[in-house]
Amino acid sequence: MKTRKSTILLKGMQKAGLMAFCSSLAIGAAGASAQEGTLADEGSGDVIVVSARRRDESLLDVPIAVTAISGEQLQLQGAQDITYLSQSVPNLTLEVSRGTNATLTAFIRGVGQQDPVAGFEAGVGVYVDDVYLNRPQAAVLDIYDVERIEVLRGPQGTLYGRNSVGGAVKYVTRRLGDEPMFKLRASGGTYGQFDVVGTAEMPLTDEFAVGGSVAYLSRNGFGENLTTGEENYDKDILAFRASAEYDNDILFVRLAGDYLKDKSSPRGGHRLIPGLFSGAPVLDDVFDSRGGITGENEAEAYGAALHVELALNDNWTIKNIAAWRKDDNLQQIDFDALPAADVDVPVIYENEQFTEELQLLYESDAVAGVLGFYYIDANAFDTFDVVLDLTGSLTPPPFGPLPGLNANTTGDVDTKSWSVFGDLTFDLEEIFGLSGVELAVGGRYTSDKRSSTVLRQTYVGGNSPALGGTSSVVIATTSDFEGEKTFTDFSPRVSLSWSPNPDHNFYASYSQGFKGGSFDPRGQSSSVTVDFDGDGDVDGDDIFEFFLFEPEEVDSYEIGWKSRLADGRITSNLALFYADYTNVQIPGSQGGTDPVTMLPTFIGVTTNAGGAEFFGVEWEGSALLAEDMFGGGDSFTLGWGGGWIDADYTQFLVGTVDVSDQRVVQNTPEFSGAITTNYTHPANFFGRGGDVSFITQASYKSRTNQFEVPNALLDQGGYGLLDASLVWTSEDGKLQIGVHGKNLLDREYKVAGYNFIAQNADGSLVTPLTPTLGLEGVLTAFYGPPRTITGTVQVQF
Repeated sequence: MKTRKSTILLKGMQKAGLMAFCSSLAIGAAGASAQEGTLADEGSGDVIVVSARRRDESLLDVPIAVTAISGEQLQLQGAQDITYLSQSVPNLTLEVSRGTNATLTAFIRGVGQQDPVAGFEAGVGVYVDDVYLNRPQAAVLDIYDVERIEVLRGPQGTLYGRNSVGGAVKYVTRRLGDEPMFKLRASGGTYGQFDVVGTAEMPLTDEFAVGGSVAYLSRNGFGENLTTGEENYDKDILAFRASAEYDNDILFVRLAGDYLKDKSSPRGGHRLIPGLFSGAPVLDDVFDSRGGITGENEAEAYGAALHVELALNDNWTIKNIAAWRKDDNLQQIDFDALPAADVDVPVIYENEQFTEELQLLYESDAVAGVLGFYYIDANAFDTFDVVLDLTGSLTPPPFGPLPGLNANTTGDVDTKSWSVFGDLTFDLEEIFGLSGVELAVGGRYTSDKRSSTVLRQTYVGGNSPALGGTSSVVIATTSDFEGEKTFTDFSPRVSLSWSPNPDHNFYASYSQGFKGGSFDPRGQSSSVTVDFDGDGDVDGDDIFEFFLFEPEEVDSYEIGWKSRLADGRITSNLALFYADYTNVQIPGSQGGTDPVTMLPTFIGVTTNAGGAEFFGVEWEGSALLAEDMFGGGDSFTLGWGGGWIDADYTQFLVGTVDVSDQRVVQNTPEFSGAITTNYTHPANFFGRGGDVSFITQASYKSRTNQFEVPNALLDQGGYGLLDASLVWTSEDGKLQIGVHGKNLLDREYKVAGYNFIAQNADGSLVTPLTPTLGLEGVLTAFYGPPRTITGTVQVQF
């Protein structure tokens, strides 16, 4: 029988250095919900223990691939937000979405969502303290006061929360301690960076404590908007978290709240081609822009959660998590990145959700598992303009000239979903005497109800009233849609693992992921010309079918081998996977001509492309290579993580034509990986004992396609990044001083973009360059951060 140990607080000790970091990379913790896990001293032979699969067990025993990185290790490396994880975690893409500052684009093993369409749920679930974030807005989470971050690869849904078809990213904050504490961390660096984070906690009794963190994070822009004079790629964020906790070892109650306000300037893109109408040249600095759109740009997010755990006895525990969240976003996006209002897109996103999750957990020597109920009631609203001043001014009679031609779309999507789920593990050694063998089975039944309204109107005279217009006039209504549908599914999971001894675990698993369908909140009913139901005319039923996109599913198969060698000095985690992805949902947009007004317009198109197959391998590990090399107490560790994935569409229907041989899977490089080193040496500073750590990380990603159609100008070729940190930490952990360098080779690399330029079937650009929306042509890229240097000081009292 496998040994289960009591959970204790996760510590990434400086003396352990990167070994703790690398071991957490190499060993999975499937769906670890609560807080705790630890790494014992290297060479001790002790195991890592976390709350995995809703109970305490060795990480090595868990038959699912997960990368878990402690908050302290992220701090040692100077990580600023969760997008930093995509440098080191195999087959993971986390990026700031195009034209935004706080909206997240996430892909795991080829599954994700590029376009943050209202009401369109992402393939990768993002959780904060087990609370699912229903929308990607305000999901670029800054790293402060975090216990750990976990990346779970493959479908998730039988253990907790929402059914995530591609995987999950879990952001876990610290629970309060039992002693008064105040900690202040200040950072300053290049581009005028100034960050300050204050954390305090105060026990009021032996069982009740309060605490929280406040963060102000700021930076000048990496570039400038040469038209408006505003900073470009700047940062201006105020955030806080607070909680009150009661814990008497039988009952745990946590009431938590958080708030974020992002007042960063609009993020302008870099044109990759000259202006096709004005002849404006391409700028030299990729972080400069010339977009002329103005107006308020702000994201605000806040929420509260009540977490209750009650131990009924030694075997049974009941847990309940109730949460409410809301975010409001006003963004100014200049697609063409030029002064004229040619494809200017101001947009409002408003999201609200209530979630309720009830779990019943059981653990005995022979059987352990969880039964749960999950409910979400969410609303996603957006309204956006697509202003085409230049095109409007050239519009022929009977409408032209029409200054301020504008296609406005308002979408409102309600989601009401409930699920029941369960996951049980049977120790077959206890039951049948099969040494080291465990069988886990699970399943989830989901009912998703979507209700959607879409209103599209064509204006002249500038912005629509919702986005500040005062003299705009409606000349056509091209969509006035209402629809409702419920989608149901049962998703199973099964795994079989064998541990011939405590240092090895071989496993095989199958899991299925499901994501419900919905209605395209940017659809245009006047574009419907197909008689979907075959009744001889195009009517409301055909419009319903045009707006509807069906659920998607992933069948995922995985085999793996986890091991600890040389008394824990070496860890290795190898996984091979295959996934069959069906009914792939593809949100997109294109330029076109409205058949009612015969004017140019923006058309949103969300389709079920068909199918895709993913085959790949991931290998993560760590090695303590040396100790006491140049003095007593020093150590040198090496960590690695690499992934290869062969991702191909097996069917991609455009109408009735299969063009899968001309399509690629976006945001999924074939190769990804990183090598991380840490040399730690005892060092005394300021009359204090401590350790100094020199950490380096070299990461690489091969060619990354931004969209399903290849684009030689917009796609990013293979590139590598080099980071380094030098950090001294006092022996008592109360003083830390560090210097962190990111992208030290100053590599320019694209992370997102817009394309409204005509392409041939093979992805090559039509020549001469031909815009599909607007006159200037839209081929605009957004880039990852340039070289930055940051100094940090942290003091704890």
